[in-house]
Amino acid sequence: MDHYDSQQTNDYMQPEEDWDRDLLLDPAWEKQQRKTFTAWCNSHLRKAGTQIENIEEDFRDGLKLMLLLEVISGERLAKPERGKMRVHKISNVNKALDFIASKGVKLVSIGAEEIVDGNVKMTLGMIWTIILRFAIQDISVEETSAKEGLLLWCQRKTAPYKNVNIQNFHISWKDGLGFCALIHRHRPELIDYGKLRKDDPLTNLNTAFDVAEKYLDIPKMLDAEDIVGTARPDEKAIMTYVSSFYHAFSGAQKAETAANRICKVLAVNQENEQLMEDYEKLASDLLEWIRRTIPWLENRVPENTMHAMQQKLEDFRDYRRLHKPPKVQEKCQLEINFNTLQTKLRLSNRPAFMPSEGRMVSDINNAWGCLEQAEKGYEEWLLNEIRRLERLDHLAEKFRQKASIHEAWTDGKEAMLRQKDYETATLSEIKALLKKHEAFESDLAAHQDRVEQIAAIAQELNELDYYDSPSVNARCQKICDQWDNLGALTQKRREALERTEKLLETIDQLYLEYAKRAAPFNNWMEGAMEDLQDTFIVHTIEEIQGLTTAHEQFKATLPDADKERLAILGIHNEVSKIVQTYHVNMAGTNPYTTITPQEINGKWDHVRQLVPRRDQALTEEHARQQHNERLRKQFGAQANVIGPWIQTKMEEIGRISIEMHGTLEDQLSHLRQYEKSIVNYKPKIDQLECDHQLIQEALIFDNKHTNYTMEHIRVGWEQLLTTIARTINEVENQILTRDAKGISQEQMNEFRASFNHFDRDHSGTLGPEEFKACLISLGYDIGNDPQGEAEFARIMSIVDPNRLGVVTFQAFIDFMSRETADTDTADQVMASFKILAGDKNYITGDELRRELPPDQAEYCIARMAPYNGPDSVPGALDYMSFSTALYGESDL
Repeated sequence: MDHYDSQQTNDYMQPEEDWDRDLLLDPAWEKQQRKTFTAWCNSHLRKAGTQIENIEEDFRDGLKLMLLLEVISGERLAKPERGKMRVHKISNVNKALDFIASKGVKLVSIGAEEIVDGNVKMTLGMIWTIILRFAIQDISVEETSAKEGLLLWCQRKTAPYKNVNIQNFHISWKDGLGFCALIHRHRPELIDYGKLRKDDPLTNLNTAFDVAEKYLDIPKMLDAEDIVGTARPDEKAIMTYVSSFYHAFSGAQKAETAANRICKVLAVNQENEQLMEDYEKLASDLLEWIRRTIPWLENRVPENTMHAMQQKLEDFRDYRRLHKPPKVQEKCQLEINFNTLQTKLRLSNRPAFMPSEGRMVSDINNAWGCLEQAEKGYEEWLLNEIRRLERLDHLAEKFRQKASIHEAWTDGKEAMLRQKDYETATLSEIKALLKKHEAFESDLAAHQDRVEQIAAIAQELNELDYYDSPSVNARCQKICDQWDNLGALTQKRREALERTEKLLETIDQLYLEYAKRAAPFNNWMEGAMEDLQDTFIVHTIEEIQGLTTAHEQFKATLPDADKERLAILGIHNEVSKIVQTYHVNMAGTNPYTTITPQEINGKWDHVRQLVPRRDQALTEEHARQQHNERLRKQFGAQANVIGPWIQTKMEEIGRISIEMHGTLEDQLSHLRQYEKSIVNYKPKIDQLECDHQLIQEALIFDNKHTNYTMEHIRVGWEQLLTTIARTINEVENQILTRDAKGISQEQMNEFRASFNHFDRDHSGTLGPEEFKACLISLGYDIGNDPQGEAEFARIMSIVDPNRLGVVTFQAFIDFMSRETADTDTADQVMASFKILAGDKNYITGDELRRELPPDQAEYCIARMAPYNGPDSVPGALDYMSFSTALYGESDL
């Protein structure tokens, strides 16, 4: 500073605000300072019945200067000198300067001689020093310096107004909207702010200055033209003018603070009530969804076809993939909202929230458990039903094939057995008929196994509850009845042939040998054709390899079978040769069998054609099983990584929630990082779901490559998401409690250490006896006598209002913070009520509407409606009625 310096000024003014002699060379600024400082001085001097006209002339004798200091300080200065000589004037000015210095202001380069000589720059610098000390120094908002505090006050008051942006004490005020906004904020009835225009600064400034002078007792310190006509208005003049507005409105600050406190309580009450309504609705919706879903999952009515059951399985997959995940999130969010609401209620000294009957968190958890139990049983039932239907379809097809083959074989057999051709036959013909019948019996015995197989398959279909069992049973019964009839007819014909055997002795042994060998060989070929065309169902590589091995063994028997075929054909050829040689009257046919060489060769060719087809079918099935094995390995490899990863994350989250490394903010940050890493892991879960769907679509029911099922992974993933969300919510609530109750980090660490010490099973909760031991370790005197038991019961009712039998860490710190709290929100609100009520000790609804925002004022009035105020003032509330309305009688 060139002219003066002040230690006090340095404490509350920025360096750029130092008095700079060069700046005063600007005539526009000097004019603004003259006018502003003169008006400011006169605003105080008129209290003493005087004023000044020329600031550098009227302070030269020191008399009005001393008078000004007495008015603004409220103190008496030394008696002034009444002489007219220069020495008397210097003495008076020195008395004024000494008084300023006694107030902690160090003046540099400002001497009494310059003031007495009428030095304009020195006089303005002295007045600015006085303004700083007595009008601006004591202004402070949130521990800021004077200038910063005054600027912050202006910014806050004008923040809601359009086109107002206060950043300094010069050009931010040129358009006049800043002055108008200050007036409208405190006295909205004085200015119609909506009609002001930013492009009309003269009107805005004149409006603000005229209203301030007329209604606020703030003298007009500047002309609008002075400000508009200057590129950068003088900062000191603007600060002086604005400080007058601050002092004019400072009286309304206390009432505004009081109103803000009440608004805060009302807002918290409204927010809590909204949270309660949201909880009730969300809980009702979730329970209703569970109520609708469980009957669907408990429906065990089987379908008759594989397609229908697969559609049910697809519907269940859609439920797990699309419908259930949002409900899992809703359930987690419901618990988080419940915990947050209880914490806010405790912090507001309000009773704990008790949901309506049947909507407790425990009720929802129980209903959810029933849902998951039904869900697990439904999936197992679906898979079992699909396996059953698959087995049934296979057995039904096998039954139809065997029945068709048998029915084709039995066609005409009854008619043959009923023939009486033996009555007119020759001896040789009788012998031939007898041998033929023996061959038929051999053939009949060979078909006994097929009939038993047909009956066994029908029995298995009945046991597996095949939907078309009546048709199967009817066909099976028909086959069995026919078989019994064939047996009876066979026996009857044998008896007839044996009765006439004595008459007929000539027999053709070669035909008999042909029949005996051809019939088993023919039966073997039919069995081979049946086996080669038999459908098969396998589920593993080992099973298909077993079928392939059996097929290779069958192919190894073909050379021997071909030798047998050639041998049988050789017999027939020899018979033909004998017939031709000896002219036997047999017309070239074998009377003992209907199996011709052409039939044997035709069936043999068919068998040879079926062998490569069977090779191809086995090869294709082997490839399918290899594909299934790759799916198993792919799923197993991912599941063996994801399953342990989920378990590891669960353990890490548990350790974070009980360890005391760093502050709660550090723990919260760490947990959120874990949450982010977990959410980023979701694509791997989705990929595993896709692999699992491929496995199910391939009808793969077991996997030896992993012990993890998709159900294990789903449950673990849902538990992991729920656990991290709950843990984050618990830490947030701990921070909320700590900040609201003023708990230090050391206290929080002490509480956590005590809690962890007695939480020996690391469950995150304490049982009643563990909690009691923890309290005793912290210095609570809780004995085993009736008085101590009663005290402990009281404490348990606070920390466990729902009577779950456990105490969480959040409830523990809530209780400890409540026991150690120094202040009470209710006391602050009641003190605010007294400020608004003033000396009359009551407040009316109209006063509340004037001091509070409209929505909160009406909410407060509605809450207070049932209570009666003073009889002499209808519609008013006294202190007790106001307190009861906000907090309830139970809290008083």
